[in-house]
Amino acid sequence: MDAFTRPYWDSAAEGRLLIRHCAACDRPHHYPREFCPYCWSEDVHWRPASGRATLYTWSVVHRNDLPPFGDRVPYVAAVVDLAEGPRVMTEVVGCPEADLRIGMELYVRFRAGAGAGEGSGGGGGVTVPVFGPAPVPGAGPV
Repeated sequence: MDAFTRPYWDSAAEGRLLIRHCAACDRPHHYPREFCPYCWSEDVHWRPASGRATLYTWSVVHRNDLPPFGDRVPYVAAVVDLAEGPRVMTEVVGCPEADLRIGMELYVRFRAGAGAGEGSGGGGGVTVPVFGPAPVPGAGPV
């Protein structure tokens, strides 16, 4: 986390997903950058995303020695296509491996207190977006 990405992390902590949007070419992108990767404009701004996505691919991770992942194995590392267009690396939660299907609808959820790393401000870590198979009305962080 740094000053540039702080709005992204602060919004995630509030249960909202943000992506960057270019005003010059009208295209969204992710991961956050200070310029548009399509037209190189610096006229980019944060914009709320719908939180809807489709599963592009996944892999079940059975071994990971890096904290905090070792305590979570097995977990589903995935790539999803956001409804707005950008492709995002994430984790799929709340879905048995046997039920995963390419193209399945997923919805953003948030894992609080994940991976407090260098520069994250310490404390309980940061809240990260993850995705699950169905919206959970009124559900808080994962």
